[in-house]
Amino acid sequence: MSEPRDTKMVIVMRKDLNMRKGKMIAQGGHSVLKFLIDHNEAERPDELLVKLSPAEIDWMFNGAFAKIAVGVDSEEELRELMFKAELADIEVNPIIDAGRTEFNGVPTLTCAAFGPDYVDVIDKVTGHLKLL
Repeated sequence: MSEPRDTKMVIVMRKDLNMRKGKMIAQGGHSVLKFLIDHNEAERPDELLVKLSPAEIDWMFNGAFAKIAVGVDSEEELRELMFKAELADIEVNPIIDAGRTEFNGVPTLTCAAFGPDYVDVIDKVTGHLKLL
């Protein structure tokens, strides 16, 4: 078995929405869980069966579940990053808030989790962003 490499998940949050801190934390949490939920292959609703890539295995079992929160200034900037990540074959899990507590009932793209993946891979797309 090869030596584990450093991995992380990067949560990219839209700063232009001026969300309350609690709302931002909830949206980021949704994006992390979406990684597992969207890849659940179990047939029963009380089971979770997720096939993991080598990077995801390192992140979940050999690391500390590193998650980094960074910000962008617009929906357009977030969508551009999502497109670049998809081209680079990096997992992206966007969150569209239903708008029940903020955003006047309008479904709104609030954030996306990139990865988990190897640090050197994910930094090619998100490494330039500033921490929140």
